[in-house]
Amino acid sequence: MMNNQRRQPYNQTPSEFEEQIVQINRVSKKTKGGNKVGFSALAVVGDKKGRVGVGLGKAPDVSSAIRKGINLAKKHLINVPLVDGTIPFRIDVKVGAAKVMLKPAPPGSGIIAGGAVRSVVSAAGIQNISSKVLGTENKANNVHATLEALKRVSEQATRKTEREQK
Repeated sequence: MMNNQRRQPYNQTPSEFEEQIVQINRVSKKTKGGNKVGFSALAVVGDKKGRVGVGLGKAPDVSSAIRKGINLAKKHLINVPLVDGTIPFRIDVKVGAAKVMLKPAPPGSGIIAGGAVRSVVSAAGIQNISSKVLGTENKANNVHATLEALKRVSEQATRKTEREQK
């Protein structure tokens, strides 16, 4: 009889990060000997305290692709400034075909976002935010555009605090 707890393998320690798989793609390549099949996994990792990262892992099997994606995401973490569970100001970002708008929301409104944006902002620990994605439905592009928007928020917030200290 198992209780409602996830079982961890014996050699793996519990992680401080929440890991979420956004997308798994099956990709194939024509070669001389036949088809070469592989997988790509888009992973989002965050500690719900303002740190979040995204990684795209590619491997011949799904489990290796997921593991690679999570490791890449942990290597590329960014810090997001949180003000009362939301971001400090509105930001609009265009990365490739994806346009993402992130806007702070009042307490109690929750995360108003689509699936790709929702996974990134919830992993970062943002509780109240409003967002809109335009231009593309590609989850990978939308996730990367959201991460870029959060990067710019943190850069502008640090610049603002540096100006106030002078």
